[in-house]
Amino acid sequence: MSDYLSQLNDIQRKAVTTIKGPVMVIAGPGSGKTRVLTFRIAHIINSGVPAYKILALTFTNKAAKEMKERIEKVVGSNTKSIWAGTFHSIFARILRSEAEKIGYPSDFTIYDTDDSKSLVSSIIKSMNLNKEHYNVNVCRNRISSAKSNLIPPKGYVTNETLMAEDKLAKRPYFHKIYAEYTKRCKRAGAMDFDDLLYQFYFLLHSNPEEVLEKYRDRFQYLLVDEFQDTNYLQYAIIRKLVNYKGSENNICVVGDDAQSIYAFRGATIDNILDFEKDYPALQTFKLEENYRSTSHIVQAANQVIEYNSKQLKKKIWSHKGEGQKIKLIKAMTDGEESKRVADYILEQKTRNHLYNKDIAILYRTNSQSRTFEESLRNYNIAYKVFGGTSFYQRKEVKDFLAYLRLTINPKDEEALKRIINFPRRGIGKTTLDKLAAYAVENDISLWESVQVMPISSAARKNLNKFSNMMSVFIEKADKGTAYEIASYVAKQSGVLNHYKSDTTIEGMNRLENLNALMDGIKDFVENDEVLDDATMPEKTLAAYLQSIALYTDLDNEDSDDTVTLMTTHAAKGLEFKSVFVVGLEEDLFPSFMAKNDRNGIEEERRLFYVAITRAEEFLTLSFAKSRYQYGKMRYNDPSRFLDEIDKSHLEGDISSTRGLDMGNEMFTSSHSTPGPSRVSGNFKSLKKQVVVNIDPKDFKPSPGSSIETGQKVLHMRFGTGKVVSTDGKGDGRVATIHFPAVGAKRLMLKFAKLQILN
Repeated sequence: MSDYLSQLNDIQRKAVTTIKGPVMVIAGPGSGKTRVLTFRIAHIINSGVPAYKILALTFTNKAAKEMKERIEKVVGSNTKSIWAGTFHSIFARILRSEAEKIGYPSDFTIYDTDDSKSLVSSIIKSMNLNKEHYNVNVCRNRISSAKSNLIPPKGYVTNETLMAEDKLAKRPYFHKIYAEYTKRCKRAGAMDFDDLLYQFYFLLHSNPEEVLEKYRDRFQYLLVDEFQDTNYLQYAIIRKLVNYKGSENNICVVGDDAQSIYAFRGATIDNILDFEKDYPALQTFKLEENYRSTSHIVQAANQVIEYNSKQLKKKIWSHKGEGQKIKLIKAMTDGEESKRVADYILEQKTRNHLYNKDIAILYRTNSQSRTFEESLRNYNIAYKVFGGTSFYQRKEVKDFLAYLRLTINPKDEEALKRIINFPRRGIGKTTLDKLAAYAVENDISLWESVQVMPISSAARKNLNKFSNMMSVFIEKADKGTAYEIASYVAKQSGVLNHYKSDTTIEGMNRLENLNALMDGIKDFVENDEVLDDATMPEKTLAAYLQSIALYTDLDNEDSDDTVTLMTTHAAKGLEFKSVFVVGLEEDLFPSFMAKNDRNGIEEERRLFYVAITRAEEFLTLSFAKSRYQYGKMRYNDPSRFLDEIDKSHLEGDISSTRGLDMGNEMFTSSHSTPGPSRVSGNFKSLKKQVVVNIDPKDFKPSPGSSIETGQKVLHMRFGTGKVVSTDGKGDGRVATIHFPAVGAKRLMLKFAKLQILN
């Protein structure tokens, strides 16, 4: 493939053929970044440089493998000696041969996450520290952060800021945990993942002549992919290898500052923004032609990112033509939002002949997947959650549902086994095995075994505490709504506090998922519509568990044709014909954690930029005026990012998303034809869908007992209607109401929220 240069545009060709000195390639989305990187390595080899003199650092093994395969197509089989891989894999390889120089055996063990957490946990226990203040995940993440910033245990103690943070967080002895952790790893001949970088830097730094010079001579050409995602330590290593007297500084970094979205992992955008300061002779090439998306999408992305002050200026453009305008879905509630998205997916599949696999739904947090999963299931649309687990299959969700199942049915053996020692209450596997054996021997349930099996006093004390707690839950099970009982169980079981105490990113995600589950239960309780096959909707815990049984038991059949659900972070590097970016509300996207921090808001904007540039042909943006959060209805302003897109790129006559009437309509162009929307097997026009022009804050529901035939009433979801008739008595009283927008609805007045208008 000697004609590989002819496959490149002018700027790509210059980036590939300029192989001497420091080079930075700023690669906009869909601009052919991977092709430039691989062709550049191929060109270096074709210029006479031995392959083993080249070091290419990536962030995934998959990227390194694809890179080698592409290079091989250009230069033949002369690629096996290229040093191409992740930072961790390459440095681990070198450490194997050099480890003895820093006091480690060459066959050192690599601790995975569980190993690392186990060691931290044992240290906390041996020091008799409060587990609530010294959370294992928090401590482990703090050790990781210290290493990523090249702060050893001795340096940590002298850092006044870090020590003050620990004191404020009630963990003043964390520095001792860090020191002991480091000591035990060394004693065990083990390195954790962070050590593969941290110890490699120490190896180079402490052996300047014997080791550093050796690898400086070995790696005469260094290339770094996704440079915007590097952290302080990774860049420190790169500078060690490249920036020295007499060097040609043959380094090439490839990335896009506008796609720097991993600050929570320690990545720093300053590495790419300030790269020229470290290399004044730098040559920069900007890949600005987008081969992925149509012009409306690309121009909207340009307008959004323009609001960031910290950026390397560029102007992305598309060769694919204008394309369709960006559609906007606005809904009253998050439940309505998910239904509208499902509606429009069906329309796109019919009108635009898209497959499920052509479509992605992107959200800011994993907990948002619940409503979209439920709507897609209701519409029989196959989907898969990418890079994560389906909502009802997540551990924290299954754990809490097990508590609720056991509350309803104490004989549920699997539920009992799942939560008897969660959160930890001193009931281990040995005790559980004895309980199970005793139940079999005496032909009783496991729950009965918990209450009566003879056992040591210490174990009996722990079992009694669990048994007494569950007995209270069981006794209360039918004495309130599903939400009231679930809220009580969440607090009294210790599950809520367990997740609140974990302030790591993973811990906060689990807490969000638990809160999303609670919000779903609240939504179930507040749903006032009586189905055709029911005379009275139950709001009990048992009814709720039955209602979600299909979600938890009927998984999608294995299929390659599925709609993809994922977080916007997980979507980086991917592309789809149609993309839905959902939940575009203030305090959600952008996140509430970023709103008082300019750098945080700019990273959220970059994340939005990444999300919208995943779309090739169709882009849909959606937001809800209100959504449940922590069991309460929260009213939202549309995301500021929507205001940053010029209305010329949006479908519908709007001047700003702020101040819109917050109806449940979807803006569509005047020439649009009605698309299919699956409702009980029938189709209806988008024009028939509900428009509710009120602000939820102004809505004042009237007592259900005062609703009578003939009254004009207002409902938050269905709009204005007229009471046609009422039937039943007391709590079972039901009103039949005709709503012009959706037809007749039967609502249970005990639960219905209706405002009398006359």
